[in-house]
Amino acid sequence: MGLISRIIGGGAVQALGNAVEGVSEVFTANATRRMELSHDAYVAALGAAGAEFAQPRSGWFDGFVNGLNRLPRPMLALGTLGLFVYAMAAPDGFALRMQGLAFVPEPLWWLLGAVVSFYFGAREAHHFRMTRPQVSRAPAAKPAAGPGIDENPALAAWREEGRE
Repeated sequence: MGLISRIIGGGAVQALGNAVEGVSEVFTANATRRMELSHDAYVAALGAAGAEFAQPRSGWFDGFVNGLNRLPRPMLALGTLGLFVYAMAAPDGFALRMQGLAFVPEPLWWLLGAVVSFYFGAREAHHFRMTRPQVSRAPAAKPAAGPGIDENPALAAWREEGRE
């Protein structure tokens, strides 16, 4: 290995390194350990949240609410087409109602736009969260070391020297 390990001995250098590491962690937190603890807390929180929704409820009320949640989009689409049919079938009534819409103040239109945007945005976010692809937790296979891929001749010589 190095000159110091030849003079002092391998075990003493290892003990000295461990002591320095312990002293340094008094002044500066171990970033790797902090990341491990943070990951463990995240996994525990995910497990707790997942356990809450492990058994989905499927009662009549849930089915009814799910059906109500599916109504607004088709109703808006069919209602818009219905307005075109109404405009052709009864132009006087349609014109009267459109004049009534002209009297709606602008802040109320902004409020309607915000409500519709938040409703459909929340639905889209919900579907995005529920259909997100699952990430595999299996470790990736390490490619075989070859002369040009992952092998450093100087590092290999240093490792061999340390084993002797």
